[in-house]
Amino acid sequence: MNIPELLAAARGGSLRATGRLLSLVEDTRREEVLTALDPAVIRVVGLTGPPGAGKSTTVAALVGAYREKGLRVAVLAVDPSSPYSGGALLGDRIRMAAHTTDPDVLIRSLATRGHLGGLAAAVPAAVRVLAHLSYDLVLVETVGVGQSEIEIAAVADPVVVVLTPGAGDAVQAAKAGLLEVADLLVVNKADREGARQTVRDLHMETDAPILTLTAAKGEGVPELVDAIEAHHRADTPARRKARAHAQILSLAQTRLRTHPELDRLATAVAEGHHDAYTAAELLLRTSSGRPD
Repeated sequence: MNIPELLAAARGGSLRATGRLLSLVEDTRREEVLTALDPAVIRVVGLTGPPGAGKSTTVAALVGAYREKGLRVAVLAVDPSSPYSGGALLGDRIRMAAHTTDPDVLIRSLATRGHLGGLAAAVPAAVRVLAHLSYDLVLVETVGVGQSEIEIAAVADPVVVVLTPGAGDAVQAAKAGLLEVADLLVVNKADREGARQTVRDLHMETDAPILTLTAAKGEGVPELVDAIEAHHRADTPARRKARAHAQILSLAQTRLRTHPELDRLATAVAEGHHDAYTAAELLLRTSSGRPD
């Protein structure tokens, strides 16, 4: 199918066509797909945190809660790229299996493909596709690899940082930069020993709202949904502009990292023919089509 045919099929409910469109925006036909889309607005909620915090379980619980409200929900699970195939390494999310037969839930893994910051360069494009297809909400789950996860703030609002009880967990999250982007903090597995101490530690590190959750049992999920809704209602044009600003810079940086002139300029700096400041200016000039 061509792009208009794929869009028509996807709007008609074809998950195969939707999957194909998402594959195209991960690849070289991204601009072709985006050009065919009408402007649309969609809510994006981001979840990040260290490995083992229970992000996938939390996402699955949120999907269930939003489906009870009658919303069409999409999940974009951003995975590390396979060193062999470049595909999404984690594949299907077992914990979300309960939702795979629901036609109003789409679960998609995206490979990061080396994108600086851990978010796939295709995520903003995938969000636009899902908005065009009348999904109500996108949940973006990123792998918990620390500092790189702060880029989630460029596409999501709010950003929910999921942590677990543990000695020094709050301090480690602060060192990783996660607390800087957290709109909401969730201490998952709150039935474990040390949960209250983790909450106290977090209150010393951040002013962001802190909730407790036992996602596997569904405990605390309604309160988390309420907190997400409250944050969304408090959104402002200034905050939306700030997110757009960060997203533009992120994508621009990704393009510069793959610019054909970058290697030549790096060699020139290494051999002493240019300093790094001059090379950076030349890279910006060549990327914008201006003469040297």
